Amino acid sequence: MLKGKTALVTGSTSGIGLGIAKALAAVGANIVMNGFGNVEGPRAEIAAAGAAHGIQVVHHGADMSKPAEIADMMAYAASEFGQVDILVNNAGIQHVARIENFPIDKWDAIIAINLSSAFHATRLALPGMQKANGGMGWGRIINIASVHGLVGSAEKSAYVAAKHGIVGLTKVTALENAKSGVTCNAICPGWVLTPLVQKQLDDRAKANNVSMQVATAQLLGEKEPSVQFTTPEELGALAVFFCSPAGNNVRGVAWNMDGGWVAQ
Repeated sequence: MLKGKTALVTGSTSGIGLGIAKALAAVGANIVMNGFGNVEGPRAEIAAAGAAHGIQVVHHGADMSKPAEIADMMAYAASEFGQVDILVNNAGIQHVARIENFPIDKWDAIIAINLSSAFHATRLALPGMQKANGGMGWGRIINIASVHGLVGSAEKSAYVAAKHGIVGLTKVTALENAKSGVTCNAICPGWVLTPLVQKQLDDRAKANNVSMQVATAQLLGEKEPSVQFTTPEELGALAVFFCSPAGNNVRGVAWNMDGGWVAQ
């Protein structure tokens, strides 16, 4: 379905980003990875997912808090594949503290990586998408927001502010390109067992002196009626849907996959 297209997925060396990159590769997209840490393992996983289509996988280690490095990443993707057809803005970090105790540097970093990076990547991807398909445009921008782009939680002021901002950016991007073949949508997961969430579970288990099983049940039970994690594979399948012909007129939505969290 996406053979010949190129997808750039930020924060794709683990967790949600890796799951989405693998799902897009499995339907034929070349992948530009981004992220820190182990690269070769995730690269091999993505290549294996797209092996039947002979896809290519490259990596750029841009620090998503730095606009100049984001610009270099976008230029690199264009030099490798011509342009970015699918942009998945997924990179994110977290810090938990009450507002009066929230470190200023943590606030600035979360806003930069979780919100501003999506703006910078989007503004650089749009011109190529708008010119595609003989000037009619073709492109998919998928912003990984969060259930916290729709509701709040205590002690997550920067994260909630950034994710609400992502939902707003999604709507404006969709509206500005509504008459073209370029769409923009947001995915708003509830709890996904990523390294970021695993750290929260570890901290909870330690603070409450309980087992990991109990900590997990407590975490999910507080917010998510299904009492189960959303998986990166499920999120990847939704991203593929957005890129399919069936998603052509899905524009500006904030699609929550949250086990009923926001339905309460």
